[in-house]
Amino acid sequence: MKLHVLIVEDEAALVELLRYNFEQEGFRVSSAADGEEALVMVSEDLPDLIVLDWMLPLMSGLDVCRQLRRRAETRNIPIIMLTARGEEGDRIRGLNSGADDYMTKPFSPRELIARVRAVLRRARPALAEEKLAYGDIIMDLAAHRVTRGGRHVHLGPTEFRLLRYLLEHPGRVFSREQLLDAVWGSDVYVEPRTVDVHIRRLRRALNADTQTDPIRTVRSAGYALDDALA
Repeated sequence: MKLHVLIVEDEAALVELLRYNFEQEGFRVSSAADGEEALVMVSEDLPDLIVLDWMLPLMSGLDVCRQLRRRAETRNIPIIMLTARGEEGDRIRGLNSGADDYMTKPFSPRELIARVRAVLRRARPALAEEKLAYGDIIMDLAAHRVTRGGRHVHLGPTEFRLLRYLLEHPGRVFSREQLLDAVWGSDVYVEPRTVDVHIRRLRRALNADTQTDPIRTVRSAGYALDDALA
């Protein structure tokens, strides 16, 4: 499953350069040309990481960062800030606004991607492992096997991808549309209620009628892997 990077930058040539490099490294990339557009895009399709320019039309990168950090659903998204400002005071302002890392222009796309991978590993250590674990649920990515409390859990391919995505983002609430984009792909048309069908199948497989349901339904919002299980 490809990791999603949102690039917020008003220099079209730089956006295309970064898009090419990220896609070559296996990332899914979207972009926004100003801060207001970025906030809308984040609410519609949560990225795994944001590359955010400081100097943007309509709203500065600092203000975008602060708004994202105030929202429960976006406060933990890693943010790398890009800027032409290289003074120590500017770097401190950027980090104090909530950015996880800071790069001064001009920079090497290869270094940026290395920084992105480092920040993602810090934010989500499971990305560096071949196993994902949450509570008593363990997913062995190499063996394509899931166990819960030592019991083998048989999952179909879609339920496996769905559980993997939830395990990679524990506690985060995803709408049906966000799960469709992440698990089925944005270029495939699937009815939103299809998500409900596969969530029911996943619950049935995980719970075996006797165990606590690890998937929380959030009314009018979507689903999350429940924090109570950790």
